[in-house]
Amino acid sequence: MVCVVFVAILVSGFVFWPRSPNDLDHASRRVTAEWMQAWQAGEVVALVRHTERCDRSGNTCLGPADGITQVGSVAAVAVGQGFQQLGMQQAQVLSSPLTRTAQTAQYMFGQDASTQDWLATCGPVLRDEVIAHKTAGQNLVLVTHSGCISDFEKQTGFPHAIAAEYGSVLLVRIDSHKQLNVLGIINVPFWKTLNIADAQN
Repeated sequence: MVCVVFVAILVSGFVFWPRSPNDLDHASRRVTAEWMQAWQAGEVVALVRHTERCDRSGNTCLGPADGITQVGSVAAVAVGQGFQQLGMQQAQVLSSPLTRTAQTAQYMFGQDASTQDWLATCGPVLRDEVIAHKTAGQNLVLVTHSGCISDFEKQTGFPHAIAAEYGSVLLVRIDSHKQLNVLGIINVPFWKTLNIADAQN
């Protein structure tokens, strides 16, 4: 009997425990309004994967082989425009120092971001690094890598999450008490159709 109960618990865990963070691209108006309100309160950390990398694509490169493609630059602009709609007055932007992340950040916001080595090395302390760099009342945009986002997801309850797409954004809420809550993932097409006024109504 005990064995049957244990198996049932395991099965229910596989059924009900989400593999990946919530898909915010198709979230309800209520959920969308909630994460936007968290942004307005300066409680959000956004982990952004760099856009399409040159050395893994047949598309035209912007420059160095370790950078992004022209297609990637267009995607980065779209993501950046989405953040501009949200408001960047109370936001800090940090980037991994690698070419593809630095270029992504530059195309997102039209200027170079401050680079941080820990956004390239990541590893088992990434969650703690993110919390440590989050200032109360100020949003934090981190341009990083799929492996780093995967590390973060593993450390926040999503060990089997699907790999982040190019330009995808993992939104996390960290309140004034340093309590962390993973809000979900937004992909590039969402930003291209974002209308703040409609989303908040």
